[in-house]
Amino acid sequence: MKNKTILICDDDEGILDLVSIILEESGFQTVCVQNSLEIFKRISEKDPDLIFLDLWMPQLSGDQVLKAIREDASSSEIPVIVMSASRDGAYIAQQAGANDFLAKPFDIDELVHKAIALMR
Repeated sequence: MKNKTILICDDDEGILDLVSIILEESGFQTVCVQNSLEIFKRISEKDPDLIFLDLWMPQLSGDQVLKAIREDASSSEIPVIVMSASRDGAYIAQQAGANDFLAKPFDIDELVHKAIALMR
């Protein structure tokens, strides 16, 4: 899993830091984006192998971001794991085209396992 880059998009700086630390300790490189409007620029710059995407964010919501990722030929194949504390999060994520869903608060082992599983 060396040299694999994971983009993390969440408006909560604490979540960004936590997820980034966990993934970096597991051998991944991470790119953090706090403003969902910046994610498309970062995707084109970094060409991530996986994206963790928060569902509820100001500006563009996670499902809006995900639909745009899926509609763009250059990013449509990137695996996306949607994260949310919403009861309807898994359903919304599936409808928007997510590869997987991670409920908040999440289990650290589950977070790493889901990341590894989607990058094989």
